[in-house]
Amino acid sequence: MRFELRRAAHWHRPLMLLVASMAALAVVCAVGIVVDSRVLTGSPIWLKPFKFAVSFVLYGTTLAWMLSLLPRRIRVAERAATVIVAMAVIETALIVVQVARGTTSHFNGTTPLNGIIFAAMGASIMVLFVAHVIIGIVVLIRRIPDRVAATAISWGLGLSLLGMLVAVPMTLSVQDPGIEGISGAHSVGVPDGGAGLPLVGWSTTGGDLRIGHFVGLHALQALPILAILLSRFLGRRLDERTRARLLVVAGAAYGVLTLLLTWQALRGQPLLRPDALTLVAVAALVVATATAAGRVLARGRRTELTLAA
Repeated sequence: MRFELRRAAHWHRPLMLLVASMAALAVVCAVGIVVDSRVLTGSPIWLKPFKFAVSFVLYGTTLAWMLSLLPRRIRVAERAATVIVAMAVIETALIVVQVARGTTSHFNGTTPLNGIIFAAMGASIMVLFVAHVIIGIVVLIRRIPDRVAATAISWGLGLSLLGMLVAVPMTLSVQDPGIEGISGAHSVGVPDGGAGLPLVGWSTTGGDLRIGHFVGLHALQALPILAILLSRFLGRRLDERTRARLLVVAGAAYGVLTLLLTWQALRGQPLLRPDALTLVAVAALVVATATAAGRVLARGRRTELTLAA
């Protein structure tokens, strides 16, 4: 399992074009953050498109690499990836349009035009979600030969879907901030735009549903990176089956962590100010993960001893 950038030119071309365009947009937005003094919901107005651009750079690169590992080109997966590119462009373009207009993009129905833009963004994300599911099914059916890579990618694709789903509460009626024309919110228990952590802007005074959303989405990168590290540093000490099982443990723990962070946010609790109940849940997760990983390692060791005998 290797990640070779020199082969990137041969990966899924629409995805790599998306990566290049989003990288350019990230640079433009970074300049906008510096030169444009406007602030929207407590953050520099160009910060949101910057974060989306960077996120799509990571998403597009990872997805293109994953498709390159399939034993052969699968037309339905490549078409689904092209649909993802189109939806990502629509989503980001609408965010930039709203920034240029000096207003918010998400949850904004203050005018008919703003309502249409938000509805279009919601529709594009739903289509992207379905296309992502299709790619996940293809990966499960057309098994990647490398067992460790297959495990990491399958869990990464599945958990990134979970990351998308935990964003749904942002749009539910319980998140109605009571502002005319605004139909949702990131924060729980406090208004959007209050005190937040640097760069990410996650609320430091209330819950923030973006945290679980962020963590879940980036399972797509986290688990393959863990797989690469296991193969690179423990490949000679741990057999393929043991490394794959460790990734299952890591994936399960990652999914529980995503849900735990969302649960913490829904209770109106800031990330860095957990209560006793949250700390107990985190401790239980750590103990369960360590125990499961220890059993996997012990089992792998017993197998090695049996084979050696």
